[in-house]
Amino acid sequence: MAMKETVAASEGSAPAAATTTAPAVAAARDGPVAAVGLRRGAGRPRAFNREAALAVAMDLFWRHGFEGTSTSQLTAAMGISPPSLYAAFGPKEALYREALALYGQHHGRFLSEPLAADLPAREAITQVLRGAARQFSDEAHAAGCMVAYTDLSAAPDAAARVAETAGLRQAAQRALQARLEAAARAGDLPGAADAATWAAYIAMVVQGLAVQARDGADQAALLRLADLALMAWRQV
Repeated sequence: MAMKETVAASEGSAPAAATTTAPAVAAARDGPVAAVGLRRGAGRPRAFNREAALAVAMDLFWRHGFEGTSTSQLTAAMGISPPSLYAAFGPKEALYREALALYGQHHGRFLSEPLAADLPAREAITQVLRGAARQFSDEAHAAGCMVAYTDLSAAPDAAARVAETAGLRQAAQRALQARLEAAARAGDLPGAADAATWAAYIAMVVQGLAVQARDGADQAALLRLADLALMAWRQV
Protein backbone atom coordinates (compact mmCIF):
# COMPACT_ATOMS: atom_id res chain seq x y z
CA MET A 1 0.00 0.00 0.00
CA ALA A 2 1.26 3.46 -0.76
CA MET A 3 2.68 5.82 1.77
CA LYS A 4 4.40 9.18 1.79
CA GLU A 5 7.57 8.25 3.62
CA THR A 6 10.82 8.62 1.65
CA VAL A 7 12.90 5.51 1.19
CA ALA A 8 16.57 6.19 1.75
CA ALA A 9 18.96 5.38 -1.07
CA SER A 10 21.81 2.92 -0.48
CA GLU A 11 24.65 4.58 1.37
CA GLY A 12 27.36 5.62 -0.99
CA SER A 13 25.82 3.82 -3.95
CA ALA A 14 23.98 6.59 -5.77
CA PRO A 15 23.75 10.37 -5.98
CA ALA A 16 21.30 12.08 -3.64
CA ALA A 17 17.72 11.87 -4.86
CA ALA A 18 16.15 14.98 -6.26
CA THR A 19 12.53 15.86 -5.73
CA THR A 20 10.67 14.93 -8.88
CA THR A 21 8.02 17.32 -10.07
CA ALA A 22 4.48 16.43 -11.04
CA PRO A 23 5.07 17.51 -14.67
CA ALA A 24 7.94 15.02 -14.91
CA VAL A 25 5.71 12.24 -13.60
CA ALA A 26 2.94 13.20 -16.00
CA ALA A 27 5.39 13.37 -18.90
CA ALA A 28 6.32 9.73 -18.38
CA ARG A 29 2.88 8.83 -19.70
CA ASP A 30 3.61 10.51 -23.03
CA GLY A 31 6.36 8.14 -24.10
CA PRO A 32 9.55 7.00 -22.37
CA VAL A 33 12.32 8.75 -24.30
CA ALA A 34 10.15 11.85 -24.82
CA ALA A 35 9.54 11.98 -21.08
CA VAL A 36 13.24 11.87 -20.31
CA GLY A 37 13.59 14.97 -22.44
CA LEU A 38 16.83 14.23 -24.21
CA ARG A 39 17.73 17.27 -26.25
CA ARG A 40 20.74 18.69 -27.97
CA GLY A 41 21.46 22.23 -29.01
CA ALA A 42 23.90 23.24 -31.71
CA GLY A 43 27.36 22.06 -30.73
CA ARG A 44 26.20 20.87 -27.31
CA PRO A 45 25.99 17.38 -25.82
CA ARG A 46 22.59 15.94 -25.03
CA ALA A 47 21.03 17.08 -21.77
CA PHE A 48 19.62 14.41 -19.46
CA ASN A 49 16.44 15.07 -17.49
CA ARG A 50 16.99 13.06 -14.31
CA GLU A 51 13.53 13.78 -12.88
CA ALA A 52 11.75 12.54 -15.98
CA ALA A 53 14.01 9.49 -16.16
CA LEU A 54 13.09 8.59 -12.59
CA ALA A 55 9.40 8.89 -13.47
CA VAL A 56 9.95 6.49 -16.39
CA ALA A 57 11.68 4.03 -14.06
CA MET A 58 8.84 4.27 -11.56
CA ASP A 59 6.32 3.44 -14.27
CA LEU A 60 8.30 0.37 -15.36
CA PHE A 61 8.80 -0.90 -11.82
CA TRP A 62 5.12 -0.26 -11.05
CA ARG A 63 4.01 -2.30 -14.05
CA HIS A 64 6.58 -5.10 -13.95
CA GLY A 65 8.11 -5.17 -10.47
CA PHE A 66 11.81 -5.04 -9.63
CA GLU A 67 12.77 -8.44 -10.97
CA GLY A 68 10.49 -8.10 -14.00
CA THR A 69 12.22 -4.87 -15.07
CA SER A 70 15.63 -5.38 -16.64
CA THR A 71 18.43 -2.88 -16.93
CA SER A 72 18.08 -3.08 -20.70
CA GLN A 73 14.39 -2.14 -20.42
CA LEU A 74 15.28 0.82 -18.24
CA THR A 75 18.01 2.13 -20.52
CA ALA A 76 15.87 1.61 -23.63
CA ALA A 77 12.94 3.49 -22.09
CA MET A 78 15.21 6.32 -20.95
CA GLY A 79 17.25 6.39 -24.15
CA ILE A 80 20.57 6.20 -22.31
CA SER A 81 23.41 3.74 -21.89
CA PRO A 82 23.96 1.47 -18.85
CA PRO A 83 26.98 3.55 -17.70
CA SER A 84 24.85 6.71 -17.85
CA LEU A 85 22.11 5.00 -15.86
CA TYR A 86 24.58 4.01 -13.16
CA ALA A 87 26.16 7.46 -13.11
CA ALA A 88 22.75 9.08 -12.56
CA PHE A 89 21.20 6.64 -10.09
CA GLY A 90 23.75 4.08 -8.94
CA PRO A 91 22.81 0.38 -9.04
CA LYS A 92 19.35 -0.82 -9.99
CA GLU A 93 18.43 -1.32 -6.32
CA ALA A 94 19.11 2.34 -5.56
CA LEU A 95 17.02 3.42 -8.55
CA TYR A 96 14.19 1.22 -7.32
CA ARG A 97 14.27 2.83 -3.87
CA GLU A 98 14.08 6.27 -5.44
CA ALA A 99 11.18 5.10 -7.58
CA LEU A 100 9.34 3.86 -4.48
CA ALA A 101 9.89 7.21 -2.78
CA LEU A 102 8.58 9.00 -5.87
CA TYR A 103 5.55 6.74 -5.91
CA GLY A 104 4.75 7.63 -2.31
CA GLN A 105 5.25 11.33 -2.99
CA HIS A 106 2.86 11.47 -5.93
CA HIS A 107 0.51 8.50 -5.47
CA GLY A 108 0.28 7.97 -1.72
CA ARG A 109 -1.82 11.03 -0.97
CA PHE A 110 -5.08 9.06 -0.89
CA LEU A 111 -3.80 7.75 2.45
CA SER A 112 -1.65 10.51 3.90
CA GLU A 113 -3.97 13.45 3.29
CA PRO A 114 -7.17 12.09 4.94
CA LEU A 115 -5.15 10.83 7.92
CA ALA A 116 -3.62 14.28 8.40
CA ALA A 117 -6.85 16.21 7.82
CA ASP A 118 -9.04 17.58 10.60
CA LEU A 119 -11.83 15.07 9.98
CA PRO A 120 -13.87 12.69 12.11
CA ALA A 121 -12.20 9.27 12.04
CA ARG A 122 -15.11 7.65 10.21
CA GLU A 123 -14.95 10.23 7.44
CA ALA A 124 -11.15 10.03 7.22
CA ILE A 125 -11.26 6.26 6.67
CA THR A 126 -14.11 6.64 4.19
CA GLN A 127 -11.91 9.01 2.19
CA VAL A 128 -8.96 6.62 2.42
CA LEU A 129 -10.87 3.66 0.99
CA ARG A 130 -12.77 5.54 -1.67
CA GLY A 131 -9.61 7.45 -2.55
CA ALA A 132 -7.75 4.15 -2.93
CA ALA A 133 -10.44 2.88 -5.30
CA ARG A 134 -10.04 5.98 -7.47
CA GLN A 135 -6.24 6.04 -7.31
CA PHE A 136 -5.79 2.37 -8.18
CA SER A 137 -8.14 2.56 -11.17
CA ASP A 138 -6.94 5.89 -12.57
CA GLU A 139 -6.22 5.33 -16.27
CA ALA A 140 -3.59 8.09 -16.23
CA HIS A 141 -1.05 5.62 -14.83
CA ALA A 142 -0.49 1.91 -14.16
CA ALA A 143 -3.26 0.07 -12.32
CA GLY A 144 -3.06 -0.88 -8.67
CA CYS A 145 -0.41 0.02 -6.14
CA MET A 146 3.35 -0.23 -6.57
CA VAL A 147 3.83 -1.01 -2.87
CA ALA A 148 0.86 -3.32 -2.22
CA TYR A 149 2.04 -6.28 -4.27
CA THR A 150 5.58 -5.46 -5.36
CA ASP A 151 8.11 -7.91 -3.90
CA LEU A 152 5.54 -10.14 -2.23
CA SER A 153 7.76 -12.91 -3.53
CA ALA A 154 11.29 -12.67 -4.84
CA ALA A 155 14.55 -14.56 -5.11
CA PRO A 156 16.24 -15.56 -1.83
CA ASP A 157 19.02 -13.01 -2.32
CA ALA A 158 16.43 -10.20 -2.41
CA ALA A 159 15.41 -10.58 1.25
CA ALA A 160 16.58 -7.08 2.20
CA ARG A 161 14.62 -5.43 -0.60
CA VAL A 162 11.51 -7.49 0.20
CA ALA A 163 11.79 -6.45 3.85
CA GLU A 164 12.06 -2.77 2.86
CA THR A 165 8.90 -2.93 0.77
CA ALA A 166 7.07 -4.81 3.52
CA GLY A 167 8.23 -2.09 5.87
CA LEU A 168 6.39 0.50 3.77
CA ARG A 169 3.16 -1.48 4.06
CA GLN A 170 3.68 -1.89 7.80
CA ALA A 171 4.40 1.81 8.23
CA ALA A 172 1.14 2.67 6.47
CA GLN A 173 -0.73 0.33 8.79
CA ARG A 174 0.94 1.91 11.81
CA ALA A 175 -0.15 5.34 10.55
CA LEU A 176 -3.73 4.09 10.35
CA GLN A 177 -3.51 2.67 13.86
CA ALA A 178 -2.07 5.89 15.27
CA ARG A 179 -4.90 7.89 13.69
CA LEU A 180 -7.54 5.58 15.18
CA GLU A 181 -5.89 5.59 18.61
CA ALA A 182 -5.87 9.40 18.56
CA ALA A 183 -9.55 9.39 17.61
CA ALA A 184 -10.37 7.07 20.52
CA ARG A 185 -8.49 9.31 22.96
CA ALA A 186 -10.42 12.31 21.66
CA GLY A 187 -13.75 10.54 22.05
CA ASP A 188 -14.27 10.39 18.29
CA LEU A 189 -14.36 6.57 18.45
CA PRO A 190 -15.51 4.30 21.27
CA GLY A 191 -12.74 3.62 23.75
CA ALA A 192 -13.31 -0.10 23.31
CA ALA A 193 -12.55 0.05 19.58
CA ASP A 194 -9.58 -2.17 18.76
CA ALA A 195 -7.42 0.28 16.80
CA ALA A 196 -4.81 -2.32 15.85
CA THR A 197 -7.35 -4.74 14.41
CA TRP A 198 -9.26 -2.03 12.58
CA ALA A 199 -6.02 -0.66 11.10
CA ALA A 200 -5.13 -4.14 9.87
CA TYR A 201 -8.62 -4.50 8.39
CA ILE A 202 -8.36 -1.18 6.52
CA ALA A 203 -4.87 -2.05 5.26
CA MET A 204 -6.18 -5.42 4.08
CA VAL A 205 -9.00 -3.74 2.14
CA VAL A 206 -6.61 -1.26 0.51
CA GLN A 207 -4.26 -4.04 -0.56
CA GLY A 208 -7.19 -6.08 -1.86
CA LEU A 209 -8.44 -3.13 -3.91
CA ALA A 210 -4.97 -2.80 -5.43
CA VAL A 211 -4.94 -6.44 -6.51
CA GLN A 212 -8.47 -6.18 -7.90
CA ALA A 213 -7.41 -3.14 -9.93
CA ARG A 214 -4.35 -4.95 -11.21
CA ASP A 215 -6.63 -7.79 -12.34
CA GLY A 216 -8.78 -5.39 -14.34
CA ALA A 217 -11.53 -4.12 -12.01
CA ASP A 218 -12.69 -0.65 -13.04
CA GLN A 219 -13.35 2.32 -10.79
CA ALA A 220 -17.06 1.64 -10.37
CA ALA A 221 -16.35 -1.92 -9.23
CA LEU A 222 -13.64 -0.79 -6.80
CA LEU A 223 -15.90 1.88 -5.31
CA ARG A 224 -18.60 -0.74 -4.72
CA LEU A 225 -16.07 -2.92 -2.91
CA ALA A 226 -14.85 0.02 -0.84
CA ASP A 227 -18.41 0.91 0.15
CA LEU A 228 -19.11 -2.68 1.10
CA ALA A 229 -16.04 -2.71 3.35
CA LEU A 230 -17.12 0.61 4.87
CA MET A 231 -20.41 -0.92 6.01
CA ALA A 232 -18.46 -2.79 8.68
CA TRP A 233 -16.36 0.26 9.56
CA ARG A 234 -19.44 2.42 10.12
CA GLN A 235 -20.61 0.04 12.85
CA VAL A 236 -17.67 1.01 15.08
